Amino acid sequence: MMDIFFNDDYAKEFISNSEIGSLQENVDHLHADLEKRTGRGSDCLGWLHLPSRTPVSLFDSIRATHNEIIGQCDAFVCIGIGGSYLGARAAISFLSSVAKKEDTPEIYFAGHTMCSDYHAELLRALEGREVCINLISKSGATLESAIAFRLLRNFMEKKYGKEGASRRIIVTTESKKSMINDLAKEEGYRSFHLPKDVGGRFSVFTSAGLLPIAIAGIDIRDFMDGALLAEKELTKSSDLSANTAYLYAANRHLLFQKGKTIELMAAFHSSFEYVLEWWKQLVGESEGKEGKGIFPSSAHYTADLHSLGQRVQEGTRNLFETFLLVEKSSQVVKIERDNCDRDGLGYLEGKSLDFINEKAYKGSATAHLEGGVPNLAITLKERSAHNLGQLFYFFERAVAMTGYLSGVNPFDQPGVEFYKRNMFRLLNKPSQ
Repeated sequence: MMDIFFNDDYAKEFISNSEIGSLQENVDHLHADLEKRTGRGSDCLGWLHLPSRTPVSLFDSIRATHNEIIGQCDAFVCIGIGGSYLGARAAISFLSSVAKKEDTPEIYFAGHTMCSDYHAELLRALEGREVCINLISKSGATLESAIAFRLLRNFMEKKYGKEGASRRIIVTTESKKSMINDLAKEEGYRSFHLPKDVGGRFSVFTSAGLLPIAIAGIDIRDFMDGALLAEKELTKSSDLSANTAYLYAANRHLLFQKGKTIELMAAFHSSFEYVLEWWKQLVGESEGKEGKGIFPSSAHYTADLHSLGQRVQEGTRNLFETFLLVEKSSQVVKIERDNCDRDGLGYLEGKSLDFINEKAYKGSATAHLEGGVPNLAITLKERSAHNLGQLFYFFERAVAMTGYLSGVNPFDQPGVEFYKRNMFRLLNKPSQ
């Protein structure tokens, strides 16, 4: 049984059981399309059963690389943008307090910005450190990552010499012929190859995600076991009374049809920061096409209740919320007793911050519902690699189903290329 709990009680005023039930036949057909690979984008469904089909040899290779890397460096730079790095960054951030700390290098990220100050400050931070880098790019030609890789490769070669640098550079890319594969072979970089039928935003369970996550000291077998559990649970039945990912997708689809075009994913736990960023890309690139798609937005509660709360409570009624919660934090902090009660917090003495946070969630959910904002809730039992693996897979299934329900191909991203063409034209890039 999964350790993720979905609650749509605070959306039932907007969506009836009969409306949910009316989608069942279509969901059954679309589930079959996914499993039989007969739907749109069927050539990009490698993620669907990746947890159960990942070979032991990949874990062995990552373990061997991990053992070598932690003996070489105290700083590890992950170079990538979007799906190439967000899954790893989300996992590393979410699991920071439960990762093994001994001999674990500090993880840095590059290739997701072209800001001069960011790169200058990164290179300054790496001075005097023992460094290894991992370029993650399917094509090797994504501009932001290519620029960062050139800057860091030059830094490494000046620091260690070409031969020394080559032993500290890892490339994660597709196996087909490309500039980056040619360079890796020429320079002798260690390489990991990505499945061609797994898109970047679905790649957290490939070496793109698993290698950096392992370097950060996180148990990737536990992470993948969580994903495997979710895969089994969410594959065996498309019944909306049993498949929570599809029930979440059905609610989202119906709310969008009722004019709720924005989904505000609000987390009450600070560790979800980059999970929200990963989720926004997964939703935005998968669903936003052909004039359709929920706009994914995020908030960090309770802080954003003091900035966005007024807009959510009384603004345009075009959004719904999904609360992302953790049932139990890794550590317990309680309000201590103060005999004088000078701060007026006597009524909270002995109560944990988790208890108070839960009341903040329930108070917000109730108030926003009364203000005309339907809301859903997704709760993880605890902050663990196993639970996070379940959550990532849950979202992948849900977004695939939402895309299919709206009639789009959830696995391509043709619109991303438009800005690139204009940018390259302005940069006078030679045509190829």
